[in-house]
Amino acid sequence: MRALAAAAGVVALSAVATPAGAVEHEHQLGVDLGVPLLVTQSSSTSTAAGGSLGLHYSYGLTDAWNLVGDGGTSLMPLGVGSLVTGSQVDVGLAYVLDVLRWIPWGSAEVGGYVLTGGPGGTQVLPGVALTVGLDYRIDRSWAVGFMLREHLLVTDAATYPSFVQGLGRFTYTWGW
Repeated sequence: MRALAAAAGVVALSAVATPAGAVEHEHQLGVDLGVPLLVTQSSSTSTAAGGSLGLHYSYGLTDAWNLVGDGGTSLMPLGVGSLVTGSQVDVGLAYVLDVLRWIPWGSAEVGGYVLTGGPGGTQVLPGVALTVGLDYRIDRSWAVGFMLREHLLVTDAATYPSFVQGLGRFTYTWGW
């Protein structure tokens, strides 16, 4: 009897729910704002937190796969009088689960990073970014969301073992 009631509830909810409308060939452009956390390892371990600002773009290749690109800058104080600036540009693929208005997603990206003011001075490094996020479609044109992104600096992981960002997102969508 419980299974029948649960099935009836699912059918009723899906009958009244409005679809999110995320489809292939859809463009998204938005702004990201949040908090970075950088762990550095040289003669001692230091952790820096600060602020991040970025832009993101997405293009729907299919209803589940998106081409994604993003760039941003993070400013993080590291000790007294020391400021680390981390900038990145990444491109990759995102897998999107279009579930009504709530849209969970994850991406894997590759890119370039410029770190200034850390233990290694100014460095240009290759890296990868792994992201999980959750967006909420306000309507067909606007979405807000949150993402957690781990950056892996592959050629200098000993000096920079962890670079994580928690970012809020505001996105404009067109081309449906």
